[in-house]
Amino acid sequence: MTTAPRTPAIDSKLPKVGTTIFTVMSALAAEKGAVNLGQGFPDFPCDPQLVESVHAAMQQGLNQYPPMAGVPALREAVAAKIEAQHGRRYSAADEITITAGATQAILTAILAIVRPGDEVIVLEPCYDSYIPNIELAGGTVVRVPLVPGTFRPDFDKIAAALSPRTRAILVNSPHNPSATIWSREDMLQLQDLLAPTDVFLISDEVYEHMVYDGRAHESAARFPGLAARAFVVSSFGKTYHVTGWKVGVVAAPAALTAEFRKVHQFNVFAVNTPVQHGLAHYMADASRYLQLPAFYQAKRDLFRAGLARTRFRLMPSEGSFFQCVDISDVSTLSEAEFCVWLTNEIGVAAIPLSAFYADDFDQRVVRFCYAKQDATLREALERLAKL
Repeated sequence: MTTAPRTPAIDSKLPKVGTTIFTVMSALAAEKGAVNLGQGFPDFPCDPQLVESVHAAMQQGLNQYPPMAGVPALREAVAAKIEAQHGRRYSAADEITITAGATQAILTAILAIVRPGDEVIVLEPCYDSYIPNIELAGGTVVRVPLVPGTFRPDFDKIAAALSPRTRAILVNSPHNPSATIWSREDMLQLQDLLAPTDVFLISDEVYEHMVYDGRAHESAARFPGLAARAFVVSSFGKTYHVTGWKVGVVAAPAALTAEFRKVHQFNVFAVNTPVQHGLAHYMADASRYLQLPAFYQAKRDLFRAGLARTRFRLMPSEGSFFQCVDISDVSTLSEAEFCVWLTNEIGVAAIPLSAFYADDFDQRVVRFCYAKQDATLREALERLAKL
């Protein structure tokens, strides 16, 4: 008698995780022929010169494994950029690591420092990888809400959340999904709050070059008391409109980087070689990222001007490439239900803010992405004008 093959049951490490709202809404947008302003990616091409730089590296035979920490020329370029913009010099050899995107960078930082039972503070709403990453490391998630409506940090609540078991705190500015930014005063207050502790900081700064109205991006690298304890994470994909290349970077003090690289070498080891060489060559011209605020502010202003003619209540968009709106005057549906209705009936996809909370916290707010061609934005606005 032959026994049928048996697949062992899996005791899931992430039992609450299913298909993400981004996948669901993108699939629905494709099915309905809707304008997809839900998922955060550009629908326009990157600079052809960047593609040529990568192609040239391939043609030169730069197609084998790079150094585990990243191509030296790219690490040097990143170190020089951080010094020029934020006044802190990181060692390219010992304090800069190239990663397979910012999401991998955040997971690797968490795995490097968080042990079972450690507490990690997250400020909700937050990027959807943070909480699963902490749970995979065996850590305990401590959720602190940003102030509803303004999404400003509540330092009294952050202080109350700190305990002897706190291992790290995750901060994201410019912020996804709310499009707010942390001010210099915010960063100084965080620095003072963490000064007497041994708490690490993971500073998610992937939208660092998308800050508007003449304001500066206040990187953790600018503040000595934060930089000394921080993994500063950024993304070439966001900066150069190549999200599908999945290349990021982490800057951290040498002792932190040494532990980070121990994990990095066993979960990724290294990152696409010709892309790294191409990025290093392309970064030589700083104007290619310094012009981004004006580029995206024009898109923001175009989109906001159109939304102002609808019944949406516009919330500030200080940074990132997102726009949040209050739907209270438009619908009585929940955020999630409204996003499905909007995709089906109006032909524009958005993301409910409740997707960025562990619990179903409905503030009557949805998020649009305006990292799109102007023609795409105008088409979406024409459809939204029906509301």
